[in-house]
Amino acid sequence: MKFHCGETEARRRAQSIRALGLDVDGVLSDGRLYFTSAGEEMKAFHAHDGHGLKMLRQTGVEVAIITSRASPILERRCADLGVRHLYQGAVDKLAAMGDFLQLAGLQASQFAFVGDDLMDLPVLREAGLACSVPNGHEDVRSRVHMVTSLPGGSGAVREITDFLLRCQGRCDELPPG
Repeated sequence: MKFHCGETEARRRAQSIRALGLDVDGVLSDGRLYFTSAGEEMKAFHAHDGHGLKMLRQTGVEVAIITSRASPILERRCADLGVRHLYQGAVDKLAAMGDFLQLAGLQASQFAFVGDDLMDLPVLREAGLACSVPNGHEDVRSRVHMVTSLPGGSGAVREITDFLLRCQGRCDELPPG
């Protein structure tokens, strides 16, 4: 991971995080859009990312998906992972973040967000911990606290969930297996 604010500062910020927000295309997926000849959309998600989100939720950290696209595949993935906070078609991602924070009773400083493109910048500017991926837009990568080593769709989210769990000393709370 690369730390733009310094590793010590990123770890300090991570200690107060109570919710993780994620963009989808380019973060949970590789950013490519796949369509069948029948026009159906396909996405690939990494199992490590999903397991990381489940572990985070088991320690009481909420997860919210905030994406400008809408996809039935994403609804199914969220259901599989137990993610209850899904904001699809969110043209104004900052408003979606505000809605989620109000619902969860959290402050922006308790919210981490992972984004990869310019439309994520308003949320990243407000988040207590702003993260991106190496395949993200240069203007986004240069404005966040940290950038993962792995690209979106290839375990980047798991890097962040593991980082949060380690910084909060919560790894021992996870059930075995």
